[in-house]
Amino acid sequence: MRDTFVDDRLPPPELLPEFRFDLPGLQYPERLNAAAELLKAGDPQSLAVVNEQGSWTYCDLDDFSGRIARLLVDEHGLIPGNRVLLRGPNGYTMFAAWLGVLKAGGVVVATMPLLRPSEIATVIERAEISHAIVDSRFIGDFRQAVDQTHSVKHIVKYDGDYGKGELETRTASLEPLPAVDTGRDDPCIIAFTSGTTGVPKGCVQFHRDVLAPCDTFAKRLIGPKPGDVFLTSAPMAFTIVCVPPVPGSVFTTSELPAAIWAMTFSCSASASRSRPSVCGVRSSAGTASTGA
Repeated sequence: MRDTFVDDRLPPPELLPEFRFDLPGLQYPERLNAAAELLKAGDPQSLAVVNEQGSWTYCDLDDFSGRIARLLVDEHGLIPGNRVLLRGPNGYTMFAAWLGVLKAGGVVVATMPLLRPSEIATVIERAEISHAIVDSRFIGDFRQAVDQTHSVKHIVKYDGDYGKGELETRTASLEPLPAVDTGRDDPCIIAFTSGTTGVPKGCVQFHRDVLAPCDTFAKRLIGPKPGDVFLTSAPMAFTIVCVPPVPGSVFTTSELPAAIWAMTFSCSASASRSRPSVCGVRSSAGTASTGA
């Protein structure tokens, strides 16, 4: 069974852009799951995420994301194509949830932490969100938004990266769910515009679209090497891919913009991905900025 909500709202094929994946590195098989492919990028025992709360390996990230997928599917009835809203700052748990939704065949709808209840409600309504994973520090505004809508059936909270929230407790004893069988052209993300000039618009990305920037922009222009540390302040709603694109690379984040400078030095960051407001801070600290 598959929820075709997103597919049914795409333009007809003749009105879609021409998607060219003719470069050698973009010859993806017809069936693939972006989360599973991204997690293959690192040795299981290599560091994947580092922040003020701790550090986690690729094995940790794979295991936790699989347990989140299990919770969504077995206990909350998620089927492929269901939309799952993620709300919270960058961190290990947010990254694991992002991967877990993709592993379960769901469609991630990440939101900017600064959105107000009415703006969150617009996203919920337009995407017909059925499930949500929310940092407990952001639950108040989210519940206000839910009260204005009708589609959200399941909400799971987590407590940042401190490991003591509902999500962490409920998944602790679960067996990780292997990534479900998805197609390279199956939707996996809806990224909403800010709404500055009108009602926010949902931009759909497919599983292959998640992989392509790693195999083109990151590989060719950044030229990452195993052991490189990538620093980011850009929230997940910027559609940033959450797993480093080469084996052994590490992703470091900070919930507080003021801590970015300190993290640059403490983690020896060699490249960064940022929103414009903090590009100058990190560039002056000596990293190679890839701000957008």
